[in-house]
Parts: sequence; structure tokens; C-alpha cells
Amino acid sequence: MKQRRVGPQGHEFFKSSDCPTCPHCEAAKKPAEGFMAVLSAPACRALDGAGLTTLRKLSRRTEKQVLALHGMGPNAMVKLRLSLKKAGLSFAKE
Repeated sequence: MKQRRVGPQGHEFFKSSDCPTCPHCEAAKKPAEGFMAVLSAPACRALDGAGLTTLRKLSRRTEKQVLALHGMGPNAMVKLRLSLKKAGLSFAKE
């Protein structure tokens, strides 16, 4: 059953899980441009939390390391590979 919640900025939303994250606040945080703009919110939070905020930093990690981050999935990995390739970079080799 969905419960009514109010986010830190006063946004009203309904969730069935215990997750306190306000979807309105999360949408406002989403980058408008750059490689993270095409990723889902969980994937963006995973990269941001790991300090991987640039493609150069991302290229220093292996695919296995990035995929192990909570919030990363196969769809995000495809998008990250493409972004790295466009920038002339790639994931680190194992």
C-alpha cells in the first residue's frame, strides 16, 4: 500500500517502499548535459557516490568495478561504454 510522504522541499509523493527519496527532488538533481544526463537516477547516484563524476575518472576503473556499484546495471553500462568511446576513452583493463 502506498503511503503519502512529504520530501525535504515540501513535495508530496506516494511510495510503497521504505525509501525516503523524493522523486521530485531527485529529478531536479539530474544533469541536463554530459554523460550522466542519459543515465537513470540510481546509476547517477552510484557514480557520484564513488566520485566518478568525469569520464576520465571513470576510465580509470574496470567495467567489473563500476558494475559492482549499487545502482549500476547493464543498461547503464552500455551507455557508459558509448560515452567513453565518443570521448576516445575506455574502461581500464583488468
